[in-house]
Amino acid sequence: MARPQLALARTALAAAIRAGARSSPAAAAAAAAAAASLSQPSSQRRPTALPSRSLSTSPPLTNAGLTALHQRKITIESSDPTTKYQLMVNQGLIRDDPHQRSIVNVLQRLHEELKTYKQIPPKELTPDQIKHDLNKKKKGFFQSLFGGGPDKDNAADDEYKVPEDVPKGLYLYGDVGTGKSMLMDLFYETLPANITRARRIHFHQFMIDAHKRAHAIKSLTHVPSGMVMSAVTAATSTVRSAGPAGGGTERSLLNRAGGSGEADPIGPTARELAREYEVLCFDEFQVTDIADAMIMRKLLTTMMAHGVVFVMTSNRHPDNLYKNGIQRSSFVPCIEALKSQLRVTDLNSGTDYRKMPRALSNVYFSPPTAEATREYEKIFDAFTSDPSDPLLENRKVQVWGRDLLVPRSTSSVARFTFQELCGRPRAAADYIELCNTFSTVFVDGIPQMGIHQRDVARRLITFIDAAYEAKTKLLITSEVPVLQIFSGNPEKGPTRDQMRALMDDLGLTMDDIGGSPIFTGEEELFAFARVISRLTEMSSQRWAEFSGGRETAGKLNVGSKDEAQ
Repeated sequence: MARPQLALARTALAAAIRAGARSSPAAAAAAAAAAASLSQPSSQRRPTALPSRSLSTSPPLTNAGLTALHQRKITIESSDPTTKYQLMVNQGLIRDDPHQRSIVNVLQRLHEELKTYKQIPPKELTPDQIKHDLNKKKKGFFQSLFGGGPDKDNAADDEYKVPEDVPKGLYLYGDVGTGKSMLMDLFYETLPANITRARRIHFHQFMIDAHKRAHAIKSLTHVPSGMVMSAVTAATSTVRSAGPAGGGTERSLLNRAGGSGEADPIGPTARELAREYEVLCFDEFQVTDIADAMIMRKLLTTMMAHGVVFVMTSNRHPDNLYKNGIQRSSFVPCIEALKSQLRVTDLNSGTDYRKMPRALSNVYFSPPTAEATREYEKIFDAFTSDPSDPLLENRKVQVWGRDLLVPRSTSSVARFTFQELCGRPRAAADYIELCNTFSTVFVDGIPQMGIHQRDVARRLITFIDAAYEAKTKLLITSEVPVLQIFSGNPEKGPTRDQMRALMDDLGLTMDDIGGSPIFTGEEELFAFARVISRLTEMSSQRWAEFSGGRETAGKLNVGSKDEAQ
């Protein structure tokens, strides 16, 4: 069984505080600005973080690699998923696959159902009405999320009944490289004309947006200033200081937070989202920690009750989401809602489209021989040679009111060592902002990692996911080939004594943690496989030519010898 590094595991429970969701003057200022936007009618407000829908497509990659690139105009006009899939096959953009065709038929069915669907969005509330409603229903924040407290009976379930005329959405799950993202984009880009409020978004980005919205709503109440998950921080600190005897179990931690009397902003947040979107497409849906589990249960069921149709991709069947997670029983109603309101479809066909043979470009250099290093530096010089866009040191990029320093960069090219990029605490929001700011990123010296190097490995995984979604061009040096990055020596992991010290530090017992993915490494194994598949695709010549938002083929061929692995 895999065991985490002590440094990461000490903050595992505090991971409930998502990217940027910490109390600080800068965060408070950002939240105040977001709250101010609530005073405008929704028709005049722009979504906080979700990208606007545009008919767009990716570079002509493989079946699995054809994901959304909102900056590029679509080149294949079609009115429905079946027609577009056939056009893509005819033009040689993807290979015809009988199993994928069967999935396209499922997409086509939902497409037809949406043609006659008209969502009735929830009534828009004024800031004063939201404030009154929050104060009236104020109770323990976590009690409301877990269904605890005196009103946890069937009355709560009635609130989340889904109207009978809402079409069932889709839940596409399968291993890496099975074409999940391509199929979702195929559906999204051919939505019927009557569906005008739709978004396609990576799950990481959606959660960041949800936290921002929830904090803006929460700031309307008289609750003392603090981010949405601030109760977790206080409770975690109490458990740590009290130790296993005084601190109690994870459940007692939640009860302490739940008794804080804070207003619950998740319901109003879900209503706000349901007013803006009638169809939401989530890529890489996953629930790996207790914070997401708590929030997603209420967020999804409330949005479903207001007629939002979901299309999701995931590596896991709904029954395996948050498997063995702490307090998983409280998340089970969300799983049941997913299975009830979405058609669960298995994409596994035994084919990994991303690993089909393709010519590699000069983007992944391993091992870093003298010749490979010279080639890598030549490419970097070619990307940064414009005298009107000089190379700067320690450029500042703002993320949630914080300054993120980029060691070396132009306006569109950034360069990090692996230690600078992943060796220090960073959140998903940091990597998303980096990849949205810079169209090309150089990463020097990616080492070989085992599953026990969980902190830096998770950051690399999050960065690669962000780069993949943004179609960022990556150039990398590594001591090992792509397929060997996550195959380090397992003996380098923490000892049993370190694990026991960690549990004592958190005030947990073996009964409390059970087989939680936080401690088993099961979730990381899924993520490792996904990243290997994506890195393989991102190391291709086609990706290099069409990613990055500009023509760069010449810059990637400044040398005469291909050193990529």
